[in-house]
Parts: sequence; C-alpha cells; structure tokens
Amino acid sequence: MAETTEQQVYTFLEPLLEGTDIFIVNIKVKPVNNIKVYLDADSGFSIEKCTQVNRKLYARIEEEQMFPNGDFSLEVSSPGVDEPLLQARQYKKNIGRKVTVTDNEGVERTGLMKEATDDHITLEIKGAKPKDAIIIAEIPFVNIKKTVVQIIF
Repeated sequence: MAETTEQQVYTFLEPLLEGTDIFIVNIKVKPVNNIKVYLDADSGFSIEKCTQVNRKLYARIEEEQMFPNGDFSLEVSSPGVDEPLLQARQYKKNIGRKVTVTDNEGVERTGLMKEATDDHITLEIKGAKPKDAIIIAEIPFVNIKKTVVQIIF
C-alpha cells in the first residue's frame, strides 16, 4: 500500500527532529499540495527553530522529488493559541496554565491544569465566589473531546 503524503512528510521530518525537544503535533496536506506542518517544543518553538526545520524539510521534499513539477508549498508553524491540544507532550508542557476542557458530552470545565499523566489530566477548578470550595477534577483522556489553553491578559 502506498504511503499518503502526510506519512511521507512524517518520514522525512522525524529524522530532522532527532536530538531536539521539537515534536510533531499535526501534518495536513490540502489537495493543492499545500503542506502544513504543526510543531511544538518542550522549551518553546521559536522562529529560528521553525525556519531551520522548514528549510531542511523543504530541501528533503525537493530532493526526494515528492512533487516532480515542484508544485507544492510548505508551511511550518506552531499550532495557534486557539488550537486544541493534541499530543500528551503538549498537555505536559502546559501544566500550570489555565485550560478549558470540553468532554465528550459537550460539558466545559475551566481550571488550572495541575497534572498530566499518560492517561488523564488533573484540573483545579475554583468556584464562582471566593468562599466556594476548590474542586479537583481528574479527567481521563478518553473522556476529553478537546482542551484549549486560555490566554490571560
């Protein structure tokens, strides 16, 4: 069975990230050969890291003649701030930040992420009033539809 374009890009990308703290979040390919690679890093994904990966990956795609006519575009970036967390490493990186978790039933809970293990996260949810009790909620990943980091200004 032939590899999909996403799988080929993943195969080219993986060795470029070895020995770094950069990890793949997602790879999307649009029908017009627009390749979008979303990366993150445990220490933060800087513009310099992004540029280096983009150049190396672009060269590899050309070298392997993935698109013989050269008709492709490549975008390498970190996921936007409003993008949901997709990888366990993203959850671990965001411990201590305020997140909104939507469960499989559509119920949203917002709180401080205190822990992220291989199978669940722990949220500290404050009540609406200062005297309300603080709730500690352990939410298994299988029950999470999406988690978005809340940006506080």
